[in-house]
Amino acid sequence: MPAQTHRLRSDRSRARRSCARLAAAAAAVALASAAASVLPSAGLAAPASAAPAATAPAPNPAFSFAVIGDTPYGAAALADFPAHVAQLNADTSLDFVIHVGDIKNGSTVCSDAYFAQIRADFDAFTHPLVYTPGDNEWTDCHRTNNGAYNPLERLAKIRQMFFSTPGTTLGATMPVASQAALGVPENVSFTRNRVAIAAINVPGSNNASQPWTGLGKTAETPEQAAEVRSRTAADIAEVRQTFAQAKQRHDRTVVISQQADMFDPTYTPTPEDISAFTPLVQALVDEASAFDGEVYLFNGDSHVYNSDRPLAAGSAWLARYGVQGTADNLTRVTVDGSSNATDYLKVDVAADGAAGKGQPVLSWRRVPFTQ
Repeated sequence: MPAQTHRLRSDRSRARRSCARLAAAAAAVALASAAASVLPSAGLAAPASAAPAATAPAPNPAFSFAVIGDTPYGAAALADFPAHVAQLNADTSLDFVIHVGDIKNGSTVCSDAYFAQIRADFDAFTHPLVYTPGDNEWTDCHRTNNGAYNPLERLAKIRQMFFSTPGTTLGATMPVASQAALGVPENVSFTRNRVAIAAINVPGSNNASQPWTGLGKTAETPEQAAEVRSRTAADIAEVRQTFAQAKQRHDRTVVISQQADMFDPTYTPTPEDISAFTPLVQALVDEASAFDGEVYLFNGDSHVYNSDRPLAAGSAWLARYGVQGTADNLTRVTVDGSSNATDYLKVDVAADGAAGKGQPVLSWRRVPFTQ
């Protein structure tokens, strides 16, 4: 074969091999590009090396709230109340405020005008305000110096003026679960960072069962007894549901707030003073003793700060109420009120996981009002 012909064939062979290599490389690039476009839509996982590093969820942070009650009492306290609201507003560490009832003293008129003034003060809160009624604004309004009102009519007025939008708080609105469907819109509950919180309408004057002497009654009326039964049933339902949901969520703590001091340490009560609280006290014992966490009851009514464990083993209150069982994990806290309402109770809640063994989830201190 001539040398020239051999060289031509060799050149053609090399050219064909070079073209083949180029075609293969192009095909590989096209395949890789097609695969990259298919992977996301096919839901295929990216290589492990390309995945972002997983981050653990942040724990529920700490928060704080305030508790006040039995205020404002009288003209001077009423004049100072807007300044107290302003001081609470200025405490930006607060997530919400609880008022445990008694927005007037027990010897002043339960008028619509007074209720409207307090509602205007409540509307000035820039924190969500959870309010539960006390006996002075409805139960005891039968008294002559209160205007000799029918207490049931005053309760209806309180609900109309302060709970006209069920499912939200006063002040800066915050969503809450409400018992409005049961006719008790003031009974509410919510949860914050594995802490279950409920407010229930439990007034003094033996849970609103004492006779309306200002209307000439010497015994509980049928209408009065029916209200006590239905509201107490709603209160107990709220307590039981709050605990049930806390267990489902594995909450750390349950907090209940109400007006009545069912365990006033300043005197030895008679049955006429406390008998109507018995079903609720038994419900608290049942639910708290079955809850694996801390339980707190905040109340007003007796006006002097106090903290104790009234349902723990050995407490005289167990025999006074005749209840079965004990609730060693329930701490009761009474806030200052009336002439002692010169401070607010600031409650600090530890971050989830921050409270170690022997360290409570809740701690509190009394913060003086500057005016």
